[in-house]
Amino acid sequence: MRHSNNRRTLSRTRSQRTALLRGLMVSLIRDGQIKTTLAKAKEVQPMVEKIVTHAKNDTVQERRLVASRLGEPQDETLKKMFTEIAPKFKDRNGGYTRVVKLGNTSPGREEAIIAFVE
Repeated sequence: MRHSNNRRTLSRTRSQRTALLRGLMVSLIRDGQIKTTLAKAKEVQPMVEKIVTHAKNDTVQERRLVASRLGEPQDETLKKMFTEIAPKFKDRNGGYTRVVKLGNTSPGREEAIIAFVE
């Protein structure tokens, strides 16, 4: 039974799912927006929101926490998060990202774009 298991498994094992979501988060931070399936976009959105909330406080502890959640990314990714993205949302309480549905693809997957709000 799936009592209290409310996360999508995305047809992957736990380690594969973690790696996939971390990669999506790093790509979103690096590029500003990514095109993916709707299920993956909805799954990565709350994770990115929490990371941006942590990044609004630029302390050593928050930098280490964000780096661990992103899977020890490159320095440019962390620098961009703390110097460009997080200060832009200093006066905003949540809702940093937006998911826009694009419709179905030929294999039948529903695609979406997840991007930071301007």
